[in-house]
Amino acid sequence: MHVLLTGSSGWLGRFLAPRLRAVGHRVTGLDVAPGPDTDVVGSVADQQVVDEAFARGVEAVIHGGALHKPDIVRYPAPTFVDVNVSGTLNLLEAARAAGHDRFVFTSTTSLMISQAIRDEVGERAVWLDECSGPLEPRNIYGVTKLAAEGLCRLYAREHGLPCVVLRTSRFFPEDDDTRSDPPGENLKAIEFLHRRLTVEDAAEAHMAALEAAPRLSFDTFIVSAPPPFAREEAEELKRDARAVILRHFPDAEELFARRGWVLPASLGRVYDPARVEARLNFRCRTDFAAVLAALRAGAPLPFVHDVRYVSPKEAGEP
Repeated sequence: MHVLLTGSSGWLGRFLAPRLRAVGHRVTGLDVAPGPDTDVVGSVADQQVVDEAFARGVEAVIHGGALHKPDIVRYPAPTFVDVNVSGTLNLLEAARAAGHDRFVFTSTTSLMISQAIRDEVGERAVWLDECSGPLEPRNIYGVTKLAAEGLCRLYAREHGLPCVVLRTSRFFPEDDDTRSDPPGENLKAIEFLHRRLTVEDAAEAHMAALEAAPRLSFDTFIVSAPPPFAREEAEELKRDARAVILRHFPDAEELFARRGWVLPASLGRVYDPARVEARLNFRCRTDFAAVLAALRAGAPLPFVHDVRYVSPKEAGEP
C-alpha cells in the first residue's frame, strides 16, 4: 500500500515511516520541515501541497502532522485553525476524491481535559475513556483537534471514508513545558501509570489502525500505556496515590529512591485504553511495570527523555 504520512519529519514520523516500510508499504512523507522520510515539503493547509502529494498515487493517509500545545506560544490561533482544521479537511477531501478506504488521524487526549480536570478540583481521580464528556478543551490546540475529529466523523458518515481517530497520550521526548517537579525522567516514569506511552507504541498503534480502518468505518480510541489501577481506586488515587501504587508494586518506592526519584502523592486523572485493546487488539508493550523492571535490572529506561529535542519545524533542520 502507498501511504501518505503527514508529520513525517516529526517525532512520531521518524519512527512510523521506517515501520511502515518494514512491512512492505511505500511511504510518501509530507512535512513543513525537510527530513530523511519527507518527500513533499509544505503545509497541509496549502491545497497545492496536498495535491502534489496525492499526485504521487497514494492509497491511504496517516495524518500525524499538526501544531501542538507547545506551539501556542509561537503561533496565533488562526494558524492553528489553518493547519489543524483546514489542513485535515484538505486531506479528507483529497482522500474521498481518490476513493481511499482508510484514513488514520492522530488526535490527542489533551482535548479531553477541561480546565476543571486540569485543576484537579474533584475528590476522585477522573477516569477518562471514549465516553467521557462533555468535551471542553481548554486551549486552541484542543479545540482544533476536536474540530478535526468531527471532520473525520463527518467524512466517514457522509462519504463512506473509513476513519480511525487515535487520541494518543503523551509521548514527547523533551521536558514538560509547564511542570518541572518532579523533573524529567522521574515525571515520565510516573506518567506511565496513567497518561503516557512510548513513541514506539504510538507508531504500532497507527499500524494497527491502518489495517483495521476499513472494517471499522469510524471509531475513536484512547492510546496510552495500560494503567494498573481499577476504577474503584479512583478516590484513593486522588487522596493517597503512593499507597495505591505500593499496593500494586511493593518495591516501587525503593526502586525510585535509588535514582533520587519520588512517587506522586496524588493522581488526578487516568486514561483507560481498554477500547483500543478490545477493538484493535492493540496493547502498549511498555507500561509502568516495564519501567520498574528496567530499574531492578539496572537496564536502560524503556522510554526516551531528551531535554535537547526541538521540533524540526522550529530547529530549521531534520
